Amino acid sequence: MLSGDYAQVSIMRSHFRSVRLARRQRQAALRGFLVTWDVNSKEGSECARVRRFVFGYTLRRNGKCYRYPGFVEREGVRYIGQSVLFVTKERLGELRGFLQGLGIEHVVTNSWVGSVMPI
Repeated sequence: MLSGDYAQVSIMRSHFRSVRLARRQRQAALRGFLVTWDVNSKEGSECARVRRFVFGYTLRRNGKCYRYPGFVEREGVRYIGQSVLFVTKERLGELRGFLQGLGIEHVVTNSWVGSVMPI
């Protein structure tokens, strides 16, 4: 029974992390594109490369911590949900180039997003 409780907490933490990320992002409305992609979950290395590119990563060596920010932390990028980002025209080429370089199918749709509502 305890293992089920821990699994649930893990799921909830993941959800809260994405909500915190969305709240930290720029407040103004933007015009741009929704980009969605599909990565084969059986391809672990491909999933890891996409995750590192999108969310960044932290490296710990010899007692030092090195943080490499992800694409979602750049100006003109908003995290929408799993495998979906909103990007401005200035960021579209960079994201498409990354996805095409890995041979990942993706779809780009004209879009706009409103400002983030205060809590």
